[in-house]
Amino acid sequence: MQQLRWRMRRGMKELDVLLERYFPRLERASPEEQRQLALLLDREDPEILQWVLQQAPVPPEFAEVIDALRRHN
Repeated sequence: MQQLRWRMRRGMKELDVLLERYFPRLERASPEEQRQLALLLDREDPEILQWVLQQAPVPPEFAEVIDALRRHN
């Protein structure tokens, strides 16, 4: 869990805020959502932010975690 917490620190302030608000929920997240988050964090910040802000279609492999990020912000 600590590795994910560290990886959630991003270079884009807006994304840092979104992920910081989401972090407390991570302990209750399904294993699939945690897996999706780990993969999502390999993507570029602008791309992630566009998905969360509904400015671009969300790839199916990130649907659950992006939905959770939207609900917790």
